[in-house]
Amino acid sequence: MRIFLVKKRTLITAAAIIVCVILAVILVIALSKDRQKPTFSIDAVEEYELSVMAGRQRELPVYSVQRDDKKIALTIDAAWEDDKTPFILEELDRQDVKATFYLCGFWAKKYPDNVKAIHAAGHELGNHSMTHPHMNSLSKKQIQKELIDFDDLLEKLIGKRSATFRAPYGEYNDTVITATRELGYTPVQWSIDTIDWRAERSAETILNSVISKLEPGCIILCHNNGYQIKEYLPGLISAAKEQGYEFVPVSELLLDGNTMIDVNGVQKPA
Repeated sequence: MRIFLVKKRTLITAAAIIVCVILAVILVIALSKDRQKPTFSIDAVEEYELSVMAGRQRELPVYSVQRDDKKIALTIDAAWEDDKTPFILEELDRQDVKATFYLCGFWAKKYPDNVKAIHAAGHELGNHSMTHPHMNSLSKKQIQKELIDFDDLLEKLIGKRSATFRAPYGEYNDTVITATRELGYTPVQWSIDTIDWRAERSAETILNSVISKLEPGCIILCHNNGYQIKEYLPGLISAAKEQGYEFVPVSELLLDGNTMIDVNGVQKPA
């Protein structure tokens, strides 16, 4: 009968190997269980939900309106020159279209007769601020002063105040929108931009861009000093009418009753 002698060092090595094997088995089992669990923690879920809610609470103006009919709005910003305003009024009258003109206070001061002419022709007048500032850089009090000062002037000229507001440069943040709504205005942007303030954009380019994007409830942005407005405006209106669209002022395009604005700026029934 053979007798095997086991050295102390060998026993220690064997014990260490056994321990390692046991630990490895435990680790594999633990990892297997972890794969069956969600890869995110409760804290991560809460952070995600807070982020989503913050996004939902972002204040937005109206970019367009969800409508079942084919009503659309033509809007014309007036802040600088005035030489093309008479033509615009003549063309709108010729095609029996009512638009919304967003006026700046300094423009209204300089051209009061045209402000009165726009109103007399049955077009809607909107608030585009008194001085055309970068509203994001203003305090709530300064923002509201811009709107109030404009409407004080407008009321002296035509006897009424505006109902909608468009931020200069299209710039806004939550403060701008909430300050505007607190005064009772509906902040309005646009869903189709003619970009007619760029001299290099031809009338054909503008028409091709705008007409292809028309849809019920859209709001079109033009400028009374647009480089090619005399060339593109007649065609834009005619093409839209041929497709069955009806132009109405912004206030008529907006929905009545309880509404909400989705993440894309579309006004919808609440």
